[in-house]
Amino acid sequence: MTQNSVFPRLRNVGSHLVTHNGQRGLVLHDPLRLSDKTIFIPQGLVAVLGLLDGANDVAAVQAKFAARTGFSVPGDVLREFIAALDEAYLLDNARAASAVRRAVDEYRAAGARPPASAGLGYPADAGGLRRLFDDYLAELDGAVAARPGVRGVLSPHIDYQRGGPVYARTWSAAAAAAREAELVVIFGTDHAGGALITPTRQSYATPYGAMPTDQGVIDRLYAVIGEDAVFASELHHRTEHSIELSLTWVHHMRGGAPCPTVPVLCGSFHDFVMERGAPSTDPVIGAAVDVLQAAAAGRRTLFVASADLAHVGPAFDTPPLGWVEKAQTRLADQKLIGAICAGDAEAFFGLLKAERDRRNVCGIAPIYLMLRALGGSEGEVVSYDRCPADERSTSIVSIAGVVLG
Repeated sequence: MTQNSVFPRLRNVGSHLVTHNGQRGLVLHDPLRLSDKTIFIPQGLVAVLGLLDGANDVAAVQAKFAARTGFSVPGDVLREFIAALDEAYLLDNARAASAVRRAVDEYRAAGARPPASAGLGYPADAGGLRRLFDDYLAELDGAVAARPGVRGVLSPHIDYQRGGPVYARTWSAAAAAAREAELVVIFGTDHAGGALITPTRQSYATPYGAMPTDQGVIDRLYAVIGEDAVFASELHHRTEHSIELSLTWVHHMRGGAPCPTVPVLCGSFHDFVMERGAPSTDPVIGAAVDVLQAAAAGRRTLFVASADLAHVGPAFDTPPLGWVEKAQTRLADQKLIGAICAGDAEAFFGLLKAERDRRNVCGIAPIYLMLRALGGSEGEVVSYDRCPADERSTSIVSIAGVVLG
């Protein structure tokens, strides 16, 4: 155990419930993937996690755990558990910080961020990808014409198997804008959490090649956000699919031609939704939007929000949906889409704040930031769907395609 782990503090880690050898518990995993190791915690010991806050040594954890649960845990068991957390880089200490620095340096030194979903969710080779996307577009049979003057796009980030027709309609409508863009600013949901705004210095690759990141814009974003504030979160770009799945369509619509890009992952707006401040008054958001608007001035810029809408049903820890609840979801989505088409970032956010985001809209931050950056463009919805999220279709993910001019 390192000296920093005498008063251990747990990092921001992910977890999910499992049953292991007949025993229920949590599996901890690292969103930054500093290690491939996972840690299983029996249900009876889960309360220990809340005591790993940097203020308690092993003896204090023992005493407080016993006081809270009525059970005692041997000190050697706790020490072994803490050592395992340390070995997996799950503690907030110097050892983990050093691993983060090495991982970021390695990530930035690569030629480009490789497409994480290629070969899994879609073909890894350019020919196979081109055939897949062209097949989706062919099914439209010219029913969706390219809109003139498009400056912003709401595109899904759901898998292509479920969302392919919506992607096709959306990017068919935005085809001219994608081809003519001199800069693409793309906001994606950071499903792992992290900083509110996390740009990356790394370029994104698709099966067609690399979409080079505009380093000048990234430098200006880091200057106003603070590089230390987003340093570790930049690693989320390695495996996050949200930007990748829409940017690959942009690259396809450009015939594989590269374009300077600004990829930005967006963290949770939970605190804003729960009435602790507002994005409209957040100085970091305001400064970042100013940078992006200045970067867009004088060149054809396409702003993209790669975002899904509602996530409801048992797959997302809410009650099963019947046809009535699905109809209600559609009506609520229509209100959101209406605010998006009006180009009104504050009205869009206000609707979600009023419902306290009970429908788990995972695209709040990317959509809001796109609308703020556009500064009031109006648009139209070109596609909408409710995709099944479980085998019984009692859970759904709703998605939409919107173009704004």
